[in-house]
Amino acid sequence: MKYIIAIIQTYRLDAVREALLKLGIEGMTASEVRGYGRQKGHKEIYRGAEYVISFVPKLKIEVAVPSDRAEAAIAAIREAAHSGEIGDGKVFVFNLEDAMRIRTGETGEDAL
Repeated sequence: MKYIIAIIQTYRLDAVREALLKLGIEGMTASEVRGYGRQKGHKEIYRGAEYVISFVPKLKIEVAVPSDRAEAAIAAIREAAHSGEIGDGKVFVFNLEDAMRIRTGETGEDAL
């Protein structure tokens, strides 16, 4: 099993969710996060004063998938989140040792 974390632009959430649903991946967690990378923030003008915004708002998506579907999930996330502009985000992939569905006690891929 693989655990995929993707940091994406906030307005790309629906496109990523739909792309994963097309693959049959139904569960995911999305959290609002703030950070920076090569983009290094941006400047905004508010009431005539210029402010440097160091941490840019993003979304963190977390999804657990069977190993044989990980590459397809990563490709779907990349395609749906891609705009070609700086700040599109990143995808991180971890090996997932085990999972358990609390309600039923199912473990492994059955819990996904």
